This record gives sequence, C-alpha cells and structure tokens, in this order.
Amino acid sequence: MAALSVDILFDAAVRIQLLERSITIVFADTTIRMKFPTTRRLAEFLDVQHYYVLPYFAMMEQEELVTRAERVGIITTAKGSRKMIDLMQQNYRAECNEILGASVFDELLKKC
Repeated sequence: MAALSVDILFDAAVRIQLLERSITIVFADTTIRMKFPTTRRLAEFLDVQHYYVLPYFAMMEQEELVTRAERVGIITTAKGSRKMIDLMQQNYRAECNEILGASVFDELLKKC
C-alpha cells in the first residue's frame, strides 16, 4: 500500500471528479467551496481500507482545508478550495477546461 497524505487525497479527489465528469462548486457568501468525494469513495479509488483515509480527513479539518456540512457532505473551505483549484490548474487544466469550460475555470482562478 502506498503511503497516504493530504496531497494524495486532494489529487485523488480531483481525479475522481474528472473521471466522473462532475465538479460541484458552491458559491457561499464571498467564498468558493467544492464538494469533496466521500471518504469511502476516496478509499475505494485509492484501493485502501476506509479506516486508513479517516485520520487524514481529521487532519484536513484541523488544517481548515475541509469541513463537513449537514446534508451536503464534505466540502472545502476557502483555503481548501484554493489548494484544489491550484492543483487543477497545475496538473489537470485541459480536463477542467473541458468539463467546466475555459471561461468558468478562468473565473474560478480569478476568484480563488
């Protein structure tokens, strides 16, 4: 089993969204938040037991990268959104442009 990290989980989250061709963005007040895959979906994608992923979510909450929202699931904070959008821009720009459209992705980059 490969070692897990917060960065690996963020990368897996982006890849899952691209694979499923579904990126959920929530505009809340003046912040942008993005829906994160469930812990079970991430564990399945990374081919690890679910309980290996859980401590990293506790770390991500502690670092204020994600939060759990009732009836929504796990969503990024402003800081987590910046991390996710930076990752999308650096490693998956073409795929994000294809799914979101270049103008929407460019607006996300400006607002985050």
